[in-house]
Amino acid sequence: MSDTDRIRIEREPRAVQVLFHDAVIASTNDALKLVESGREPVYYIPREHVEMAFLHETDRSTTCPYKGEARYWSISAEGYGAENAVWSYEQPKDAARAIAGHLAFYPDKVRIAVAEDR
Repeated sequence: MSDTDRIRIEREPRAVQVLFHDAVIASTNDALKLVESGREPVYYIPREHVEMAFLHETDRSTTCPYKGEARYWSISAEGYGAENAVWSYEQPKDAARAIAGHLAFYPDKVRIAVAEDR
């Protein structure tokens, strides 16, 4: 199975909002949904639609054989914090090129709200 067969990236037509406690961390109509074999879909939000003031870069990095190297941020808002809750592939591999400049959030650390279909 090639990397492009393993990963599918599509535009999410519905609005996506990311909340951390009562703070809106991100809100966009331009999210991408990455579907990877055997995993739950992940929403990637354009960096310019993320309130970066709530994020603090950490030293953590990981490498995915299909997407490349990820860097991480922690969230601090509303008097709460979440370590390494956000990640981004700054220079993703070819199969994931579309997610460059986007950030993703761990759904167990934030609330990801996707608007209902109309």
